[in-house]
Amino acid sequence: MPTQVILLERVEKLGHMGDVVAVKPGYARNYLLPQKKALRATKDNIAYFETQKKHLQAENDKRRKESEGLSKKVDGVRAVIIRQASEGGQLYGSVAARDIAEAVSAVSGLAVTRQMVELNTNFKMLGLFPVTVALHPEVKVVVTINIARSMEEAEVQAKTGRALIAEDRRAEEERERAEAAALEAAAFEAAQAERLSDDDARPSEESDSAEAAEKSKKSKKSKGKQPQDE
Repeated sequence: MPTQVILLERVEKLGHMGDVVAVKPGYARNYLLPQKKALRATKDNIAYFETQKKHLQAENDKRRKESEGLSKKVDGVRAVIIRQASEGGQLYGSVAARDIAEAVSAVSGLAVTRQMVELNTNFKMLGLFPVTVALHPEVKVVVTINIARSMEEAEVQAKTGRALIAEDRRAEEERERAEAAALEAAAFEAAQAERLSDDDARPSEESDSAEAAEKSKKSKKSKGKQPQDE
């Protein structure tokens, strides 16, 4: 059976401050009531809210303005979270709201709590993920979580905009092998061309040498003949 509650602040997809709404008992018991976002809609609590309405509204406006001022420090933050993962990008574990809150706090310098992180399910893969952080029910910003195996891989992911997984590694290795093979082939062709050039020059030198030897031989024969008297 639904539980009737009166909201003490705006709750996404539920209502605004002062609204009396019906919610699931577990949602009220585990989230709305302990987080002081609502009160059970009893006659006494409704009467209490009416007497405190102006004060609650003033407090809400104050917190909203403070959050709007702080939002500039958080909005657009890119936070790296290092985790072990398989070659295919599957994490050995997961990244939860608490992990994201700690990472964003470290980068922004603000105290972001896990309750501010709007996460439906934990992340279980490498990659870059946009995450909404609610600094106030009416002030929300988006941060980017970069989950990688190392800071070096995080930098690559930030540049390419996607996870560095096994397929990317293989493609990179193949590209490096192709470049190495191309360089080796170019060096081999250069060596072949140089050798052929030497071979082409060698017959000319041998021909000149043979011609010189033939001239020398003829000269000797000519000198060896004596004119005969008639």
